[in-house]
Amino acid sequence: MRRPDQQTTTRPTPDAAPGTTPDTPPAEATGPGTRRTADAGGAARSPDPAGPRPAGDLTTEAALAPYLRGQAAEFLRSLRLHHEHSAPADSGGHDAAAATRALRRSARRISGSLHTFRAALDPLWADQLRAELAWLSGILAREHAYANRLTRLVEALHQLSGPALPAARGVRAAGESATADAQGRAALGVGAARAGALLERRLTLARTRSHSAALQALGSSRFHAVADAVALLASDVPLAPGTAGRTAEALLEPAERAEQRLLTAVAALPPDDTEPYNEAQDAAWHQARLLLRLHRYAHEVVLGAADPALTGAGRALDLHRDAVEAAGAAAAAARTPRIAPATAYALGVLHADQRHEVEAARTVFRETWPYAAALSTP
Repeated sequence: MRRPDQQTTTRPTPDAAPGTTPDTPPAEATGPGTRRTADAGGAARSPDPAGPRPAGDLTTEAALAPYLRGQAAEFLRSLRLHHEHSAPADSGGHDAAAATRALRRSARRISGSLHTFRAALDPLWADQLRAELAWLSGILAREHAYANRLTRLVEALHQLSGPALPAARGVRAAGESATADAQGRAALGVGAARAGALLERRLTLARTRSHSAALQALGSSRFHAVADAVALLASDVPLAPGTAGRTAEALLEPAERAEQRLLTAVAALPPDDTEPYNEAQDAAWHQARLLLRLHRYAHEVVLGAADPALTGAGRALDLHRDAVEAAGAAAAAARTPRIAPATAYALGVLHADQRHEVEAARTVFRETWPYAAALSTP
């Protein structure tokens, strides 16, 4: 994390330990990184668009508390819009979905900031609210995820069953005959429609159940308790004793630890010459995505804006997550009992296609990651 009065970038140590799994809180970095004033290409990093905060403003009162209050206000505003557009007389399904995304967005930022800056806050309060916001965000994300997954897979099936299958998707091994090509394309064409119908039934059912679960959660006493806690946060941020003074370390040190955890996790990612279908590596990439998100939120708190240099890398990790989950959905559908061989074949080709998309997203991440030294192969 670059200090407001010192444009620096934290770098991982060569022997940094890998990150933890996505389902556990990120571990502390194993050692301090080196500080450099330029990126891997030698050019100095430009300041953030909003400009750095003055050093004297890096306090819980001047930076963290207003940020949390602002996100809490956005949470309550999104909740009100969700209620308005979810009423039976209202036909604004798109508006309700947009309000849900905004609700999740603010919940993630509050939760991530409570995690990173826990030492500056009342720890018991921060842990409890963070856990509840994580529960809410997870519940609200499922319906959207299933809908996107279905769209992604159906579009991929349509492309795969077209005439450009062998060259465009790399399904044919080198040296296969034109006859085998035609047979494979015909088999895929027969199974693609059935595979699409099977995926639509499975994912639509999952989406419907997720929608019901979200509605049930939003009407539960547990959610109302969360909303009440966020409403209190909008006016009062519980601080830890002794952190109310004007000291930059209360925010800079945890923000820099969040950055170091990210750089350490990225440095530990498998090199790009590993086998393309090693699904055991997905967890490390998911962890990097989680740590990048936490770093982005910490950057917003300390410097007042997101780091534009990481926008492309963040999008690549989002696409990576989407492709991994789509491949898993294709594989799960292929395990459906008593499906026709042509359907199973189409789902197998679809799974392979999405694993190719996983590798493509990893390549994009490596190309857009601004700290090339962290991606050097051993």
